[in-house]
Amino acid sequence: MIKIEFHCHTYASKDSLTRPADLIRAARRKGIDRLVITDHNSIDGARAAKQLDAELIIVGEEIMTAKGEILAAFVQEEIPAYLSPQETIKLLKEQGAFISVSHPFDELRAGGWRENDLLDILPFVDAIEVFNSRCMLPRFNRRAREFAEKHNVAGTVGSDAHAAFEVGRATLTLDQFEGAEGLRRVIRQGKIAARWSPWWFHLVSRYASARKKIKNLDIRF
Repeated sequence: MIKIEFHCHTYASKDSLTRPADLIRAARRKGIDRLVITDHNSIDGARAAKQLDAELIIVGEEIMTAKGEILAAFVQEEIPAYLSPQETIKLLKEQGAFISVSHPFDELRAGGWRENDLLDILPFVDAIEVFNSRCMLPRFNRRAREFAEKHNVAGTVGSDAHAAFEVGRATLTLDQFEGAEGLRRVIRQGKIAARWSPWWFHLVSRYASARKKIKNLDIRF
């Protein structure tokens, strides 16, 4: 069995200052076996992390579409932001990626989804995120879980960590798998371990975003 974290960020995201090496150390310390790094509209941080720990890291991306955010794993080529959901999914499928949907019912985020838009893409995704530790209100995660059950779609979970100390707050324990196709085969048998992250965790990403805007940080990997 392996423990996997599906949703976390490095300083390749506009609202994180976390270095790949720090994220890796935190994940290893917490017994995480696979870490999907899903920076906003970028795979640079994930690629840098994979060079440091190829066994642990799965290259992913959190992609803002014209309707909401898609969460992908086993990404080979970066997907640009603000395409239609259908075009984004098409490009991900061409590279064999595993496709989930970020915090689908979080009404407080720009990356949330309207239900009709989510239903339009549901036949073409592998899962939706049924628990996100950073969702501010419990009803957002509850609605996602109920939606997944109603429509018989698999679920992923994630800490949505923007700082190293957050990583591992929401994980799935799964049978061993290889690649996106292997993940599809085992995803429904995953055992969830999840904790809500208090509101002040969001101050970490607010600070990171503000600092980058003010200082225009030169980010190197």
